[in-house]
This record gives sequence, C-alpha cells and structure tokens, in this order.
Amino acid sequence: MAHDSEDTMESVLQQLTRGNVLLLIIILGFSGSFQQGYQTTGLSSPSPFIQRFINSSWYERYGEPPPTQTITMIWSLIVSLYAVGGLCGAMSVKFITGTLGRKKAMIFSSCTNIIAATIMLTSKVAKSYEMIILARIVYGFTSGLTSSTHLMYLGEISPRRLRGVVTLTYSTFLSLGKLSGQLFGLSEILGREELWNILLSVPTVFSVVQIIVLPFLPEAPRYLFIEKGDDKACKKALQSLWGQGDYKEEMEEMLAEQEAIKRAPPKTPLQLMRDRTVRWQLIIILIIYFCNQLSGMSAISIFSFDIFLKAGIQKDQIRYVTLGLGLTEILTFISCGMVIERAGRRVLFWSGYGLMAACWVFATVTLTLKDSSDWVPFITSALIFLLIIFFSGGPSGLTVALTNEIFIQSDRIAAFVLTMMERWFFIAFVGLVFPFIIVSTSNTKSNTLLIDLLTK
Repeated sequence: MAHDSEDTMESVLQQLTRGNVLLLIIILGFSGSFQQGYQTTGLSSPSPFIQRFINSSWYERYGEPPPTQTITMIWSLIVSLYAVGGLCGAMSVKFITGTLGRKKAMIFSSCTNIIAATIMLTSKVAKSYEMIILARIVYGFTSGLTSSTHLMYLGEISPRRLRGVVTLTYSTFLSLGKLSGQLFGLSEILGREELWNILLSVPTVFSVVQIIVLPFLPEAPRYLFIEKGDDKACKKALQSLWGQGDYKEEMEEMLAEQEAIKRAPPKTPLQLMRDRTVRWQLIIILIIYFCNQLSGMSAISIFSFDIFLKAGIQKDQIRYVTLGLGLTEILTFISCGMVIERAGRRVLFWSGYGLMAACWVFATVTLTLKDSSDWVPFITSALIFLLIIFFSGGPSGLTVALTNEIFIQSDRIAAFVLTMMERWFFIAFVGLVFPFIIVSTSNTKSNTLLIDLLTK
C-alpha cells in the first residue's frame, strides 16, 4: 500500500479493491449502521397508521376509543423504548465483543434482528401494540450492539492513514438506511396502512445475508493480534482484506500498542472515567456526542412527518420532502469523505456547529411566522435541509472516527460503551418527550388535523 499521506480518492479506491475489504465494509454497513438508520426514519411515514392501529386495538379490547393522551403515551413508548433497547445493547458491547469477537458479535446481532422482525410482522395479526413495543426494544438492542461493534470492526480492519475514510462508511450507511426508510415509506412502495408491519421489517433481509456471507470473511486483524496474540492469523486477515504484502509497518504499530496495553490493561467504563490520563479525551468525546444528540437531528430523523406538518407543509407532500432529506444527507457524507483528511477535524467541527446554530435561529423565526405567508413553510424546509448538510458535512461525519483515533485499544471499548450509552440515553429522552411537545405546541388547526389522522 502507498505510504503517501495525501492519498487521492483514486488511490484510496485502488487500495479498497485489492482484497476483500470493500465487500466486508458493504456487508458490515448493511447489517450495521444501515439497520439503525432505517429504524430511525422508517417509523416516521407509518406513524399515523400505527397510531390508528393503537386506537382500533384499544377499541376492540375495551369497547371505547382511548383518550388522545393515551395514544400519545403509547406512541412515545414505541419510539423511546427503541432507544432503551439501544442503551442495553451499548452496555453489553464489552462483554459480547470480548467473548465472541467482532465478527461473531455482528452475526449474533443479526440473529436478534430476525427475532425482532418476526415479532413485528406478527403484531398486526395479533392486534397487539405491546408486540410492537417489544419488537422495537429488540431492534434497539440490536442497533445498540451493532453501532459500537460496527465502528470497532471498521477501525480495526483499516490502517491509520485510511481510518478516517473507512470509518466514515459507518455514517454513510447510516444515512443510506435513513434514505431507504424514507423511500420505502412512500405510498407507492410500502407506505400504505396494510403494509406498515412489513415496512418496519425490510432491513432483516440484510441480516440474513450477513449470517450467510460474514463467516467467510476475516476477523478484525487488530483484534486477532492485540487481544488474541495470534500474529499469523492477523497477517492472513490483512492479506485477505488488503491484498498480498508483508504489512510490517502495520504489525509493528499493533505490537507497539500491544506493549502499551501490557503496561495499561483494558479498562471498564468506570475505570476509564476515573483515569486522569484520558480525562480530556473523554470530556471532548462526551461533549461532542452531547452536542450531536441535542442538536435537533434526532428529532428531525424520528419525527420528520410531525415536524413538517407543524411547519405548514401539506400532508401529501411530506413523505417526498423527507425523502429529499435522506438523499441530501447521504450525498453530503460522500462529499465529506473527499475532504475530511485535507480540511482538518477542528475546522469542520466548528464551522458545522456554528452554521447549524444560525439555521436554528432562523428556523425558530420562520416557524413563528408560518401563517403569515404561503412561502414561509418552504423557507423553514430549506433551513432544515441546510441543517442536514452542515451536520452531515461536519460533526456527524467526523465523530465516528474520533473515538478510534484518540483512544488506544485498551481504552477503546470502554470509550465506545460510554459514548453509546450517552447517545442512546438522549435518543430515548427525545423520543419520549418530543411527541408531547408537538401536541402541547400545536394550535387548534394542527390538533384537528392530528385527530383526523388518527381516526380517519
């Protein structure tokens, strides 16, 4: 492999196509972050159908329609308990990946994903919204486990000079999953009332593919060398992934890290929090995840239907607008991959957060003035599109690589557990609270429309 730090996109592509690494990246992507992205946006389009299903199921059981507040509460649980499952998955990462390894942990997560899909598919026949909640918890557990395992796997199969580009594929597949959730949610495809349970089970196809294909692909070389101490298997994995070569430099780097680990054994999350030597790294990464989760992007992804409805966009146009959001996000991530190594992390972080803050200020103004003119809702929509661009092209695209870069192997799993626990906590918080914010801030016209959606 070339050792020029200014790798062009052409040379990067050449290196990615020498061995099986590109196939592994694709398999990991579709069975990893793609699943999480799909489950995040896939719930937005069928939300009125699911809420009507809750309404009808309740009526069949109790002979009377449920109060609107009850529907909102059950819907909030369906949204937020997905993140609670994600939190449990994130907390189990250290045990599962340490016991099974990266590859078997990904296969295990695909098995749990198939169980979740089975529960979701049968919930409609059983007329049970409790089964939807259970399926969402299991989906969440899978996403929480794979989000960290996927990132670790990517970081441990890539050489240092390509790590930023390779780990960026996590965010690219996350965006592709969001786009697919929005695409399949169109009424012309699966976005119809009789198909909502199938819509929420589509990504399971990729879980089945991973279970079949992944056993034939190599384990993460860094895991084999540093944690298992198997240098022959490590070299074989490197050659399988990146083509023939001696990989002396890469293995010397792993050896140096292995020696560092012997001096500082792997830590638990609690031990990492107490370690003064990594305190600033931990503070930096936790603040970045905090800013990302409360930047509004989670709310836009999960509740895009309600947000655009509140902004004044016509109901029959919202699904196409959200599809545009997903397309914008994935194109921005691809563009970010071309400049991430040249522009520098700090510039992209600061510019991304600054421009997002400006967009939110203007969006607050346009939401307040939405009834003053017919064109104001389109200004609000344009600002949300800009938010997606600034977030995807800066903070979101960079965060995924940062944990791999600023923590050594012995601290990395504990750091992933802490950051993902924080991430899933705030997703749960947003999912539980935001539906009530929408209801409480809606005017009479919006309330009437929401009630019509539930009883139509």
